[in-house]
Amino acid sequence: MDKHRRSRLSELFGSLGGFFRKCMFCILSMGPIPNHFAFIMDGNRRYAKKEKLEEGAGHRAGFSVLMSMLKYCYELGVTYVTIYAFSIENFKRKPDEVQNLMDLILEKIEGLLKEESLVNKYGIRVYFIGNLKLLSKPVRVAAEKVMKATANNTKCVLLICIAYTSCDEIVQAVHESCKNKWEEIQPCNSHKSFSGRVEEVDGKSIDDGIGHSVQELFGVQTNELRATRASTFCNDMAEGVERTDKKSGVVGHAVHGSCDKWGEVQSLEASRTGDGVIPNVKSEKLLVDLSILKVVDIESHMYMSVAPNPDIVIRSSGETRLSNFLLWQTSNCLLYSPNALWPDMRLWHLVWAVLDFQRNYSYFEKKKKQF
Repeated sequence: MDKHRRSRLSELFGSLGGFFRKCMFCILSMGPIPNHFAFIMDGNRRYAKKEKLEEGAGHRAGFSVLMSMLKYCYELGVTYVTIYAFSIENFKRKPDEVQNLMDLILEKIEGLLKEESLVNKYGIRVYFIGNLKLLSKPVRVAAEKVMKATANNTKCVLLICIAYTSCDEIVQAVHESCKNKWEEIQPCNSHKSFSGRVEEVDGKSIDDGIGHSVQELFGVQTNELRATRASTFCNDMAEGVERTDKKSGVVGHAVHGSCDKWGEVQSLEASRTGDGVIPNVKSEKLLVDLSILKVVDIESHMYMSVAPNPDIVIRSSGETRLSNFLLWQTSNCLLYSPNALWPDMRLWHLVWAVLDFQRNYSYFEKKKKQF
């Protein structure tokens, strides 16, 4: 009888809590609501130590809080939620701790596919973000299975950063961008160097200002030489190198601009004079306009390219560091850092974060328009 009464009371309080949240969220919705929340779940181990719990119990308590936070976010109308689940740096922890975390992650990933899970209830599409090759095969296979199973969900998006650091994301994005651009310009065979000079006579190569010829860059060369030149080229682009051809005065920009002028290059090739010379005016104008890599090219190869930039990052435990999390995406983003450890996070922490976002909303909108 007592058990039945407790069950009824639990249902009653649950219903009252749901009604209270609904009223509160309706009031909050009168102002701007963040479209994208990002969470750094800090303090699980400290919580376990504070509560004298066994190793790993803090992370299990943290997962329970995560489920509550996700439910609150989606009830509030947030579309994207990103969580920092496991950093590449975490692999440096003790092997037993890493293995316990991997076992917990595998257990919870498999739980996402259960019929009664939050994912199915709210129609959430799940992405696993990071260098997934670093994960063990069971975890990687489970992650791929969840992504495939939720691919048709369109209401909300959950991005789980695992085996992730922002530095790793940026490096791989630059690498892939350079690789794709290199493959794109290879077939053009435009005889153009990246310093802004054009080969004047067939059969004669002109130095491009960085110690190798146009023929070396685009003509017949060994694989080793091509790899070396590509590496130098990519490094120059990543550093934003600006080089000037002293003779012609043409400036070559390594990062800004686009590479959509190859049709014009080919037209200039067709307009060569009998001596094989390309008209200077057109070529110099083209070379000024023509550059290699844009920011949008790099951003399209980011792990996080599937979602807009976060509006607010919440890091528990009072820390204000980003810890190598979404460094590229958070340049115009609010950071909210409550003192509570992650397992101690509650609904009111989320409400205060939304109120803080609304208070600073006009400032961040002005900053976005400046870019």
